[in-house]
Parts: sequence; structure tokens; C-alpha cells
Amino acid sequence: MRTARASLIARPLRAKASIMGASASRSSPATRAFLDGAKIPGVSDGCKGAPIPEGLKGLPIVADESVMSQKAHGTSEHAVMKNLRYGSDRELADRICNFNRHYAEHAGYAWSTNWISEVKDKGEVTYYDSVTGAPLFIAPRGRTWAEFEKESRAHGWPSFRDAEMVQENVRCLRDGECVSTTGTHLGHNLPDRNGNRYCINLVSVAGNPEPER
Repeated sequence: MRTARASLIARPLRAKASIMGASASRSSPATRAFLDGAKIPGVSDGCKGAPIPEGLKGLPIVADESVMSQKAHGTSEHAVMKNLRYGSDRELADRICNFNRHYAEHAGYAWSTNWISEVKDKGEVTYYDSVTGAPLFIAPRGRTWAEFEKESRAHGWPSFRDAEMVQENVRCLRDGECVSTTGTHLGHNLPDRNGNRYCINLVSVAGNPEPER
């Protein structure tokens, strides 16, 4: 993921989506893409995952583009829940989760929240979809907290491995975009010599198992 330069100035968001439920009618293509071309402070200027070759067996589980089709609220049926964890910014979360395919929270955003203080040395922590509350990742698993945090910090975003993914709820598209089975944009898969590495926006996995609307 590449972070936006500080000198970039936000442009007017003429198609800004409401996160207040009733006002979120079926989204037009312009609304869905309202981050495209808008240099918004605090949002990275793009990310590209690793393409997944045809015929790949094992993980990640590949989905077709239909999982990210237009729904009642961008690519999801609902706005992000009100009761996000870690002090996550709800407006930013809604933009990234539901009206976005490649932008990201800025590198290091997770460390500006309550994330570390809430999960450090707490054992395996479940990370829930910020829209639906479905479990998406459980970490650290198969490694220590220090190893998980060190790798995440080195890349700038929470970084999960195959053993930490809840397989029934997470998919990747052919271009490496990582999404939930219900259409939440999560981040991208950026494999390295140790295997798949799911580079994930904290605001996308800051949900609670019982969403408040």
C-alpha cells in the first residue's frame, strides 16, 4: 500500500454517501467510486494486490467480481455499524468498506487508535467485519503477539496469515483484492516468501459480533 503525500489537498466529495441508514439508497456508479480521484487526507492513494493465477489450489479462496456488486449501500447491504472497536473513525470506515476498491487508511493508522492497548498480549483476538459483525481473522495464531505486531508495524497495516483467516467469510478476487463474502472491502493479499499476507485496513475489521445500526 502506498500512502498519500501530505501535500495532497482534498477535493469536494460531490457523491459522498450517507452512513445514516435510511438515506443510503441504491448507490450510483459515481457514488461507489467517490474516493477515486479524491485526494483525501488520511487515505492512501492506492493499493494493488498480487494477481492470483488460474488453477491455484488452496488459499486464498477466490471469488468472482459479483461479490462486490452494487447493493443497498455501496458494495454492502448496510453502512458500517455504530459500535466500532478501537476508536475507529466511522466515516472513514464506511468509505473504505463500502465505496472503495483500492484505497486504504493511511499507513500507521492502526497505531493511532486504541488497537494496541486493547489487544496486546490478550491471546487470540477475533477481528469482526465492520459492516456485518462476521468473524474474519483471529490473531495471533501460530505465532506470538510480538511477531504479529512486528510484521504489521513493518508494513503499516495489520497483516494476517492463512492460519489467522476465517475461511468461510473471507475471499480474494483475481487481482488480489481481499473482501468479505458480503462485499466489505478489507484490503489486499500481498504474498511474500512466508506465504499469503493479508494486508488489512483496521477500520474494515473493527466490528462487533452484535452490530448496532
